[in-house]
Amino acid sequence: MPGRVLVGEGVLIKNCRKKQKKRQFFLFNDVLVYGNIVVKNKKYTQQRIIPLEEVKLEDIKDDEVMHNGWLIKTPTKSFAVYAATPTEKTEWMQHIQRCVDDLIKRTGKQPTGEHAAVWVPDGEATKCMHCNKSEFGLLNRRHHCRSCGAVICGGCSKHKFLIPTQSSKPVRVCDTCYGNLSKGRTGINSEVVDESQTENASNAEETEAVKIDESESDFRERNVDAEYKNALTSESSDSEDESKDSGLEAIEAERFINEKRTIL
Repeated sequence: MPGRVLVGEGVLIKNCRKKQKKRQFFLFNDVLVYGNIVVKNKKYTQQRIIPLEEVKLEDIKDDEVMHNGWLIKTPTKSFAVYAATPTEKTEWMQHIQRCVDDLIKRTGKQPTGEHAAVWVPDGEATKCMHCNKSEFGLLNRRHHCRSCGAVICGGCSKHKFLIPTQSSKPVRVCDTCYGNLSKGRTGINSEVVDESQTENASNAEETEAVKIDESESDFRERNVDAEYKNALTSESSDSEDESKDSGLEAIEAERFINEKRTIL
């Protein structure tokens, strides 16, 4: 795309559903891209593209385990990322926010007001966060409410509700959120969850702390150059251990990669 400039890039820890994983992030002046690292500094797959007008940043306070984190919130998906040092966290957040502000000022685009909930990682909930009774195991799977992000059991999430910013079809929500979302609504586009058609059971994995070298996560300011012709590829790889992304998102990612190649 004409006028697209690579501002900087680096490695961050992304909080995925089951555990934390290293992801390579590329900040452009209009989009934020991240992907799986296949070959360090050479090949990345499963790229995801986030238009910057949809991005909202939110600070995360340090705890005993994780430090230097913040939330990246969008209408379709929100998640936590972590840098190696406080300085790198500050640099990342400042650069992203400046690009968001410049894009809105330059294009007149309106920032998005509604953002998806951040999912609570599986390892942080040993029992349902709704009833606080149902313990998770091989026969009692974890589910996530797409409205509030809580980890819930099947009995506390019997309904689906249409959240247009996340999916074209009704998605699973907890009973509390279903009641709140459906208040005063007529002709509600919702349905009862059929547990036999949901995803296969999987063993819960404890959240693992992942370390990154400061040299990896250091925000590197860049201008687009020829070395990025082969940096982003659309080859298939093992998918992330988190919620399935839509086919449309994958198509858009491939389109972006092709566009990027043409402007180098």
